[in-house]
Amino acid sequence: MQFGHAHGFRPQVGDLLQREWPAAYDTWLALGAEPREPGPGGVPIGTASRRVTFERALRRASETTPRLGVRQGRVQGLLLEGSQVVGCRVDRTVLDADLVVDASGRSGRLETARRSREPDVLGADCGIAYVNRTYRLRPGAIEGPRNSPIGWFGSFDGYLVLLFPHEAGHFSVVVVRPTSNAVLKELRRQAVFDALCSAVPVLADWTHPRRSTPTGAVQAGGALRNAYRRQRELTGLVAIGDAVATTTPTAGRGIAMAYLQVGELLGLLDTGADVITVAGPFGAWCDEHMLPWVEDHVRNDAAAVRRWRGGDVDLDQPLASDLVVAAADADRSLRPLIGPYLGMVAPPASLAAAEPAARAVFRSGWRPPVAEGPSVAELEALILRSA
Repeated sequence: MQFGHAHGFRPQVGDLLQREWPAAYDTWLALGAEPREPGPGGVPIGTASRRVTFERALRRASETTPRLGVRQGRVQGLLLEGSQVVGCRVDRTVLDADLVVDASGRSGRLETARRSREPDVLGADCGIAYVNRTYRLRPGAIEGPRNSPIGWFGSFDGYLVLLFPHEAGHFSVVVVRPTSNAVLKELRRQAVFDALCSAVPVLADWTHPRRSTPTGAVQAGGALRNAYRRQRELTGLVAIGDAVATTTPTAGRGIAMAYLQVGELLGLLDTGADVITVAGPFGAWCDEHMLPWVEDHVRNDAAAVRRWRGGDVDLDQPLASDLVVAAADADRSLRPLIGPYLGMVAPPASLAAAEPAARAVFRSGWRPPVAEGPSVAELEALILRSA
């Protein structure tokens, strides 16, 4: 399912591939991936690509990489000697290993791997869901409007719309909605999704049949969670990627966070960390560098859902980081302070320096502008007419 959904590839992804697996990076570019120049203020943008193009590049590169084998199968369990993992069982075949890496994602379950007493430091439904559809510009057609170096973002009364250009004219339209609004579930229906695209001027421009054509059906994203899980009480096993830190896709951080983890794990092993016990120092690094991003998403999602339900910005609480970022539209002096955060080269805590000025912006009565298009009530009416 993920192959058809929009993905953002931040600079951390290309940087790691160039450093650790240049053949995969070169293959990615050969398949059409487009590195993007830094945006305003030098904020790094990354690489424009669909997920399927990225995965195809990795798979092709793996076929010619010495001492790397790819095997498909179902992991039926881990092999244990006491509390040490010494391999795994795949389709009834025993595979010995010095180190087993659990990269099975947010839904992966290794039932024989005993969790620590505090497996999920964070873990809850975030209250939002999304649908998206992919398109491609017609030959010779130019792109539609943007309001960001990485695409177009529209905040509406009760929902959010994101448009991500990918490589070779491909692009995705994503609608993010609160799960509490049952009517908006109908956006997964093609007729309803098309009606929304026609009602939002920017989307109507991008998706007009003269400019582009759909390349797939409307797809609904699964239940979204923000979760953080610590390493297990087993040696010889390390969890990585979404098996450690899962965030909602609205900020496009997931793959970048996974690749930051990959880089740290490889660095630990390259500098002599014990392969059997590497989960210890790696887990400590994740606690320091990954957990804050999950906590950031928890705060942002809760604040967004509250506003979608009609609540105003709560100035009695610390501002969610998305509001600090938004305030830079009203106070340009904030831009140098938020740039490193946007590029994920500085942690969420770095926004503390910008928070007082951002709070002053909101106390003045300024609010982020609402994009041109239907309000949530108007969208509900449009959905009922399209049903």
